[in-house]
Amino acid sequence: MANELRFQVVGEAFKKKPLEVKAPSERPSEYFGKKVFNREKMYKYLAKDVYQKMMDVMDNGARLERDIANAVAAGMMQWAKENGVTHYTHWFQPLTEGTAEKHDSFIEHDGKGGMIEEFSGKLLVQQEPDASSFPSGGIRSTFEARGYSAWDPTSPVFIIDDTLIIPTVFISYSGESLDYKAPLLRALKAVNVAATEVCHYFDPEVKKVTSNLGWEQEYFLVDEGLYAARPDLLLTGRTLMGHDSAKNQQMDDHYFGSIPERVAAFMKELEITALELGIPCKTRHNEVAPNQFELAPIFEETNLAVDHNMLLMSLMKKVARKHGFRALLHEKPFAGINGSGKHNNWSLSTDNGILLHAPGKTPEQNLRFATFIVETLMGVYKHNGLLKASIMSATNAHRLGANEAPPAIISSFLGKQLSELLDHIEKADKTDLFTMDGKQGMKLDIPEIPELLIDNTDRNRTSPFAFTGNRFEFRAVGSEANCASAMIALNSAVAEALADFKKRVDQKISEYSGKAEFSEGSGHSAKYHAIIDVLREDIKACKPIRFDGNGYSEEWKAEAAKRGLDTETSCPVIFERYLDDASIRMFESLGVMTRKELEARNEVKWETYTKKIQIEARVLGDLSMNHIIPVATSYQSQLLRNVERMRNSFPAEKADKLNARNMKIIEEIAERTATIETKVEELVAARKVANKIDDEHQKAIAYHDTIAPMFDTIRRQIDKLELIVDDSLWPLPKYRELLFIR
Repeated sequence: MANELRFQVVGEAFKKKPLEVKAPSERPSEYFGKKVFNREKMYKYLAKDVYQKMMDVMDNGARLERDIANAVAAGMMQWAKENGVTHYTHWFQPLTEGTAEKHDSFIEHDGKGGMIEEFSGKLLVQQEPDASSFPSGGIRSTFEARGYSAWDPTSPVFIIDDTLIIPTVFISYSGESLDYKAPLLRALKAVNVAATEVCHYFDPEVKKVTSNLGWEQEYFLVDEGLYAARPDLLLTGRTLMGHDSAKNQQMDDHYFGSIPERVAAFMKELEITALELGIPCKTRHNEVAPNQFELAPIFEETNLAVDHNMLLMSLMKKVARKHGFRALLHEKPFAGINGSGKHNNWSLSTDNGILLHAPGKTPEQNLRFATFIVETLMGVYKHNGLLKASIMSATNAHRLGANEAPPAIISSFLGKQLSELLDHIEKADKTDLFTMDGKQGMKLDIPEIPELLIDNTDRNRTSPFAFTGNRFEFRAVGSEANCASAMIALNSAVAEALADFKKRVDQKISEYSGKAEFSEGSGHSAKYHAIIDVLREDIKACKPIRFDGNGYSEEWKAEAAKRGLDTETSCPVIFERYLDDASIRMFESLGVMTRKELEARNEVKWETYTKKIQIEARVLGDLSMNHIIPVATSYQSQLLRNVERMRNSFPAEKADKLNARNMKIIEEIAERTATIETKVEELVAARKVANKIDDEHQKAIAYHDTIAPMFDTIRRQIDKLELIVDDSLWPLPKYRELLFIR
C-alpha cells in the first residue's frame, strides 16, 4: 500500500550512511583540469605553429582554418585515446533549458574488411543533429530536419566517461540560432567592441574587454526513496501539495550550519568531478531552507562560465543519485520555505587586468569607473522589462517576489557611497575632482580581533541588480535556468548603452574642440567635458532604476509603477518584452538576434510555459482523485464505523456527545473532498477550453489566468486534510520527512 511504502522509504532514509569518497590525488591543484583539453594539453599535443594559431583563435577571434582543424583533431584524438575515450559528441544547449548530445564512435571502415579509428577536422568542426526534434518556434518544420552544430573553440573540449565532449553552437539549415550559445557569443562580442571603444577615452592601449560571470548555484537534496514516493516531485520538480512542517527554517539554524555527513560526501565527490573537468569550485555551504545548499565557483569568462554551469547541473544530478539523493533545481520545490536562485555576479574587465566596475585611485580612474557604472545602469533602465523577461519562467515565477528573492521589478541598489558619487557628478562643478574610497578600516573594541576592511557598499538582498563593490549581482536568475538567457540580455543592453554613450561623447568632442573654455589650458580637455556632460545626462535619465530600499515592500511596487518601471507579474505577458520595438532594434543592431529568431524563441517560451502548467494540472488532478480523496474517504469510513459502534454502546445523548469530534471531522472531510472534486472538474474543463486555442501566446495567457490560479485552492483543501487524516493512512511523504532526512 502507498502508506506502507512511505514508512518504508522513510525508515530506509534514516539508515543510510555516507559513502567514502577518495580524491585522485592529494591536492585539488594537482587534478584540476585533468579531463580538459586545455592550453597545457594543447601545448603538449599540438605542433608549435598549430598551437599558436589556436591561441590566436581563442584569444583574438581569428578564423579557424580547416587545415588547422585537422591538426587539432589529430592531437585531440591522441590525448583522448590515451584517456580511454572511444566516442565523441557535439554538446550543445537547445531551447529546452538543458543540454543535448549524440555520441559517435571513432571507428571507420579501413577498406579491407576491418576498422580503423579516425577523427578528422571535419568531424570536430561540424555535425548534423536533427533540427526538427528540438524546439524551434516554427523555424524548422518536422520535414525540415537539417541543422548544424559547430565547434566553439573558446570553450575547451573535455572528457566524461568514455566520450570526448565538444562544446558547440546549434543553428538551423537557414542559419538561425536554435540554441543559447550562438546569441551569447554575439552579445559578448558586442559588449567587447562597445566597451573597448569607450575604454580608449581613458587608456588607448586596451585591446579587449571581457565579460565575467560568477554564478551561485542553489539546490535542494531529497532522499531518493522519498522522491520516488512523490509523483509530483518526480513529474514536475516541485511538491504540488504538502502542509508546512511544524519546524522549517524559522529558527535560522540550517543557514551556514554544519554540513550533514551524507551531504558532505556528496559535495566532496561533486567537487572532485567538477575540478577534474576544469570547473573552479570555490564555495559550498548550507543555505537558508532545510535540505538546501549552495555551490559557487571562482569568476570565469562568461561563455565558459555558462558552459560550466550547465555541465555542473548535469553532474549534480548524476552524483546525487550515487549518494542516494535527488538534486532538485526547481526554483520553488517546497511551499512555505525559501526557493532556490542562481545569483549571476557580472563584471567587465580589460585585457590589461582592469576591473571596469571597480573604483580607482585617481580621479581619471574614477571617471572611467563612473562611466561604466552609469552606462550599465542605462542599459538596465532602458531594458528593465527585457531583463525581467530573460529570467522569467513558469518555475521562477513561484520564487520572485515571495519575500525571499528579488521582486518581479528590476531595480538596482548602489549603496550610499556610490549614490553620493553619482549625485556629486550630476550637480557639482565640472572642475571639482572626485574620488571614491575603497575599503575602509573598522576597529572593534576587542584587542584580539584585527582591523576589518569594510567594503564601499553594503549588500541589499531585496535588490534584483545590486552593486557589490566591483561587480553587479543579478540576483533574479532562477536555479534551473540557463545563465545564458540573462547574460544575452544584460550584455546586449550594456553594449547598446556604451555604443550610444560613445556616439554622443564623440559628437560633443567635435562640438567643443577649438573652443577656449574646453582647451587643455583650461585644466580639462574637450574630451573630459564631453564625458562629464553625457554622464550627467545619463545619471538623470536612469534615476528611476536606482532604489536602495526594501524591494519587498508594497510601497516600492507603487513607487516603481510611478517611475515607469515594468511591474507586470504575468509570465506569458512578461515574455512580450522580447518583441518590443526597442528590444528588436537593440538585438538586430548589435547582430545578436534577428526579429525572426526572437519571434521563434517567444513561441518556444509560451509553449514551454503552457506545457509546464498543463503537466502540473494533470498531476494535481490525478493525485487529488486517485490518492488524496480515496485515503480521506477511507478514513472517513473508519470514523463512521466508530460513530455507529458508539451509538450501539452508549445512550443516545452520551453517544452524540462522544461522537461530536468524529462527526466534525467526518463533515470536514466531506466538505473538503467535495470541494476538491468540484475544483478538479473545473480545472479539467478550463484546460480543455485553453487547449482549443491555436495561438501559443494566447494559450499561455489562458493557462496563466484561468488554470494556474486553481492550484492553490485545491492544494489548500488537501493540506488541511493532511492535518486531520490518520497519519498511518496518508500516502505521500510529508514535509517533515522530505526536509529533515539525512
